Amino acid sequence: MFLKGNKILVFILLLTCATILHAQTSTYINKYRPLSDSLSMVYHIPSAVILGVAIVESSSGASRNCRLLNNHFGIVGKNNLYKTRKIKTRYKQYPDATASYIDFCRLITRRSLYRRLKNNPNAYHWIDAISKSNYSELPDIWKKRVSSVIKKYKL
Repeated sequence: MFLKGNKILVFILLLTCATILHAQTSTYINKYRPLSDSLSMVYHIPSAVILGVAIVESSSGASRNCRLLNNHFGIVGKNNLYKTRKIKTRYKQYPDATASYIDFCRLITRRSLYRRLKNNPNAYHWIDAISKSNYSELPDIWKKRVSSVIKKYKL
C-alpha cells in the first residue's frame, strides 16, 4: 500500500512539473514570437528555428545564462559577470533579449549553411544543418531537443 501511494505521489509531481514547464514555455513563446517573426523576415531564417533554439538553449528563459546575461542562445563570449557578481562564465552578455536574438541570427548568417538554406522554410533542414555545423557540443541530442520543441509547440 505504501509503495502504491508513493507511485501516485511521484506521478502527480511529474504531472505538475510538466504542466508548469509547458506553461512557462508557452509564456516564453508568446513573449518572444513577435521578435522571432520580425527577425525571420530580416534574416530569412524560419521563425520556428530562432524560437526553437532559444527555448532549448535558455530553458524557456529560466536558465542562469538567460537570467544573468540575457543570453538566450548559449553563445560564448565576453561578459562582466565576474566584475559585478564574482561569477566566472564563458558565455556572452547582452544588454537585452533583442540583442541576443539578433546576435544569434548574425552568427547563423556567417556560417556556410546559410547560403544553402536562406529562404528555405523547412525548419528541420535548418536544425539538421546547424547541428552539423558544431553549434552545439552535443549535436545529436541538441537536434532532437530543438526538433521536439518545434513539433510540440507547433512553431
